[in-house]
Amino acid sequence: MLGAAGNVFRVPELRKKIGITLALLIVYRIGSHVPLPGVDVEAVRDFAKNAQGGAFGAALGMFNTLSGGSLGNLVLFSLGIMPYISASIIFSLLTKVVPTLEKLSKEGTAGQKKINQYTRYATVPLCIIQAFFIVKGVIPSMLNSGAGMAPVIDPDMFYTFRYQALAVLALTTGGIFLMWLGEQMTEYGIGNGISLLIMCGIVSSIPVAVSDFITQPGVESTQKIQTGIILTMIFLGMIMVVVLITKAHRRIPIQQARQMRGRRVYGGQRHYLPIKVNQAGVMPVIFASSLLIVPGLVFSMIGSQFLSNLFNTNSFWYITIYIVLIFFFAFFWTTLMIQPTEMAKNLKEHGSFIPGIRPGRRTSEYLEGIMVRITLAGAAFLAFIALLPQIASEALGVGVIFTMFLGGTSLLIVVGVALDLVDKINSHLLMRDYEGFMRRGRGGTKK
Repeated sequence: MLGAAGNVFRVPELRKKIGITLALLIVYRIGSHVPLPGVDVEAVRDFAKNAQGGAFGAALGMFNTLSGGSLGNLVLFSLGIMPYISASIIFSLLTKVVPTLEKLSKEGTAGQKKINQYTRYATVPLCIIQAFFIVKGVIPSMLNSGAGMAPVIDPDMFYTFRYQALAVLALTTGGIFLMWLGEQMTEYGIGNGISLLIMCGIVSSIPVAVSDFITQPGVESTQKIQTGIILTMIFLGMIMVVVLITKAHRRIPIQQARQMRGRRVYGGQRHYLPIKVNQAGVMPVIFASSLLIVPGLVFSMIGSQFLSNLFNTNSFWYITIYIVLIFFFAFFWTTLMIQPTEMAKNLKEHGSFIPGIRPGRRTSEYLEGIMVRITLAGAAFLAFIALLPQIASEALGVGVIFTMFLGGTSLLIVVGVALDLVDKINSHLLMRDYEGFMRRGRGGTKK
């Protein structure tokens, strides 16, 4: 593997792309440490520690994971690329329900460029709305929570219109700059720039979580070592499981019809239609978590202790509703993005069929039945991954901020982006007649 990894730096083009990617990631990390005007960094860190476990802390953690930013740290890149992701999800859904956008998406590269342009335009108002939410929601909640010191140096200055407008402008500019940075990384670097920014934001929080775990008061060193070993084994095991499920797919045999042209016979080839087990990816967990955050925040704001406890992350009803929502959104997203009727129609138009299944309606019903069973297995896997951090936290007595790396959206995003990055590097190496990055063929020639 070390020899294969050395081949990465032997290809000048690949070496240049990796260098550009690392340089842009460094720029992103530098901007993630620039605080907003008038913000007390130490006070914000103190508040973030005290807010762990509550509804507000869960909301901050969720947005930090999805955006790759530091929403709870009140820095220039607090929005991360969450506005761009929100716009991308909106247009992904609209493409399936709006005929004009659906027609545009089928026009190839030109149509996709047009949709990407609309996505950029929609990112700007979303940046302003989310920046306004931080200025009018997050900072006042910190000021009025009584947990730790005030997050701004001069609270009286914060309530002035000039300061609020400046903070919204700074956050909006940071969000738009990160969108541009991600696109530059995609074009001139290696891998998907937006995904790499999210991954970088998640991975950068691992040292902080490990440091908090090591310096945890009231726990003996021997117990910390034992717990650390157990968590490391669970972490490595879950990475293997997520890789396995992410790469797993059901191969449906496809037979191409034979055609006579003169004296020659064309077609008759046999190939496969791969359908991924986890077709929806991380989207069901994101949607379910986002929906369940809202009731907890609302009930905590109105001061209803009973309803707040009802939607506590460790309550029975919260876990039950969470699992139901994951299953619902898994089927919803898969049904919306993958349509068996369209697949059966394309197979029929290209002269292909599934052996033993009639083309047309029977093929559509057969594919739909397979999709239901596969989606059920994928949704069960997502529910287990989403609940694993809470289970590990309760069983081992460790904070959720540390066990969140054992599952949930963090692990799914990091593993998915890492696999995509390895595939991109492999494609560059194979084009230059080098062996793959992760695997050496038995009969391959050595360079």
